[in-house]
Amino acid sequence: MFDANRITHFSEKETPFYYYDLDLLKRTLDAAKRASTKFGFHVHYALKANFNDRVLGFIREAGFGADCVSGNEVKKAVEVGFNPDQIVFAGVGKSDKEISHALSCNIFAFNVESIQELRIIDELAGAAGKKGQVALRINPNVDAQTHHYITTGLDENKFGIAHWELGEAIEVLRQCQHIELIGIHFHIGSQITDLNVFKSLCVKVNELNNWFDDRGFRLRVLNVGGGLGVDYHHPDTAPIPDFQSYFAVFAEFLERKPGQDVHFELGRALVSQSGSLVSRVLYVKNGIKKDFLILDAGMTELMRPALYQAYHKIENLTAAYSNSTVQVHYDVVGPICESSDCFGKEVLLPQSKRGDLIAIRTAGAYGEVMASRYNLRDEIRYVYSDELIR
Repeated sequence: MFDANRITHFSEKETPFYYYDLDLLKRTLDAAKRASTKFGFHVHYALKANFNDRVLGFIREAGFGADCVSGNEVKKAVEVGFNPDQIVFAGVGKSDKEISHALSCNIFAFNVESIQELRIIDELAGAAGKKGQVALRINPNVDAQTHHYITTGLDENKFGIAHWELGEAIEVLRQCQHIELIGIHFHIGSQITDLNVFKSLCVKVNELNNWFDDRGFRLRVLNVGGGLGVDYHHPDTAPIPDFQSYFAVFAEFLERKPGQDVHFELGRALVSQSGSLVSRVLYVKNGIKKDFLILDAGMTELMRPALYQAYHKIENLTAAYSNSTVQVHYDVVGPICESSDCFGKEVLLPQSKRGDLIAIRTAGAYGEVMASRYNLRDEIRYVYSDELIR
């Protein structure tokens, strides 16, 4: 991914910055589009993964819809040209202001996460002279077998409507005059690499699809969310997820009724590998027990390691083209005044020095979007691959 020419260009840029490989992004989107189209599936891109304007432009041009989890994400999706008919709005705590704005945009559907929310959308839609389309987000109690911070489909999680509330939910739906139930929605978690988890989800979706059908609700949409993981350890050998196998699971195990569409909400899988955080070594601290590489990027630029103890492959780009054969185990840390500001412990790298360029890979999802100004840090910068072509 990083040839000598790119590294030369990087050396001229102020660090830290996010580097986006737009060619890889396009190839990933093309692969996802081909695989989903084969089965007649609809894909909404989860803006929470990355809402960089140029990245969104490629995603919109690829023909995907938008999955939003805040009112401002809905605004952003509309502003950059996503068709409102392909925008869905999820989130456990939608405010009245956000709901009203989404109604005014005539979005495709709200993924509703509580019975109280059904009543609120009905009330606001009535006041606006609108009819809102809704899908019930149901908590299927399926274990995603991933980090507990990014598991969302268990009974213990705050998301979705529980099974025991469904009877009350359909009674409320029958009372509401300004909303229409068009489907059911699920999202069990993120960074899922075991496809058997999605088979378990299909079983639950089938059961609930029949449950609603038995009660007179002919659903048009089965929205199974996202969650497909990526290979953080081998970004160059597995740069594009196996979308074919992922969608094939749902094609085989999901029991669609006549006229039903299947929708997905993919984020990480579409953008992760196309982004890297590029930084410089500020200082090398050699201790008795530890050797530290102190970078000019920190948890303010990439929060995932501090928040989730997440692994990202770390590379010394400068040393990759040197003759050094000495390898050293470093704790790679940032400049933020927090002990949690650490990208990796005991990372084996070529012997490094002040000024070396460091790349933290697979950072295209939940990197830039989670950046903060803590410690009054500068706004994050970006470099795109097509800017480096001369």
